[in-house]
Amino acid sequence: MLGNKRIGFLGSGNMAEAIIRGLITSGMVTETAISVSDRNIERLNSIVETYGIEGYSKNFEVARRSDIVILAVKPQTIDDVLDDIRDELDSEKILVSIAAGVKTSKIAGLLRDNVKIVRVMPNTPALVLSGVSAVFAGRNTGDKEKEIIMSLFRSTGKTVSIENESLMDAVTGLSGSGPAYVYTFIEALSDAGVKEGLSREDANTLAAQTVFGSAKMVLEQNKHPAQLKDMVTSPGGTTIAGVAMLEEKGFRASVLSAVEAAVKKSRDLGDK
Repeated sequence: MLGNKRIGFLGSGNMAEAIIRGLITSGMVTETAISVSDRNIERLNSIVETYGIEGYSKNFEVARRSDIVILAVKPQTIDDVLDDIRDELDSEKILVSIAAGVKTSKIAGLLRDNVKIVRVMPNTPALVLSGVSAVFAGRNTGDKEKEIIMSLFRSTGKTVSIENESLMDAVTGLSGSGPAYVYTFIEALSDAGVKEGLSREDANTLAAQTVFGSAKMVLEQNKHPAQLKDMVTSPGGTTIAGVAMLEEKGFRASVLSAVEAAVKKSRDLGDK
């Protein structure tokens, strides 16, 4: 699907690195087809040396060389970065933004009318090729462009198509921020194991593999999580006692509140 297209990254942070690694590991593109820019020269050199790609200190140099330009910078710097690359974008290129909370309408307002714009919210498990990315096709993009970008992000995990851009804030709060919630849960499980006498190493392994295996069952068995939970909770058993305590302590409500808070923050970023 990507063919001989050249991919450029503006910014070389963790998310950009995850996508770069996915593209190269999957064999979707070669190292010579990828370029990256960053003002942090030390970070830029590290990425270039690690993956054998081209590196530039100026954003416009990457945009000029690329067919697909991935905007992987902090939302607060969007205006300046787009100003750097405005003259390098045309109707033949696709601009992909992975900046949390930034609407395609804002990006469009800072560029020429003919630029194709796609908004994507990936997450950090892309680093181990197990991420999930939500894709919204914005201005001047059709099914062809959308499929190209979904194909690109499938190199790092799963993708979902979002038809209403307003839902991208919900994606940000759920899957974009979600890994942090899961890591917190894994850490809490591990702490509980240590409290009960397990070594930290064993507790970490038991906790992480339990979460991994449980998630895999949800994805592969096509059953509602509640059904899978019921398979573990025997009447009068240990598991239902633990589940009851989670409910008593407000576990479910806390997760709902965490997602809501992250969604609100995403919307606030988009309004600035």
